[in-house]
Amino acid sequence: MAMKDAIDSMPVQRAIEPEGFGNRKLIRPSLSRPDHNQNHVSPAMGERRDRPERSGDRNDRNDRNGGGRKAAPPEQTNAENFYYQKQMQAKTPMVIVLRDGEEVRGFIEWYDKSCLKVSCNGSPNLMIYKPSIKYMYKEGENAAK
Repeated sequence: MAMKDAIDSMPVQRAIEPEGFGNRKLIRPSLSRPDHNQNHVSPAMGERRDRPERSGDRNDRNDRNGGGRKAAPPEQTNAENFYYQKQMQAKTPMVIVLRDGEEVRGFIEWYDKSCLKVSCNGSPNLMIYKPSIKYMYKEGENAAK
């Protein structure tokens, strides 16, 4: 109780504020000054160069995609399918190197999402799963090993 009485009996002092800081307002400079876009040398900032005006192609790009972010690339580009179609139609002799180092020579006869059917000269046709293929090249091109 003695502590409580001591605290209550102390006079509350009001903070003394200097006269000039009582009612302060935030002052924001106007950025739409007529001299803003001119080359102006300010002692504090040194020489300032204006940026060249950008063309409207950025806005055009956003308008095509509905604004905001750039559209994500497609999940599948079909480049692999296009390559297989081209080699099938031309009946290009291919060398398919498997992950274990074995080379299979022949024409791509058929393909789907997970495998290739290779027609080999003088041997039975082979069905090769795509994950087992290390790389492939046209038979005339000697791949560096």
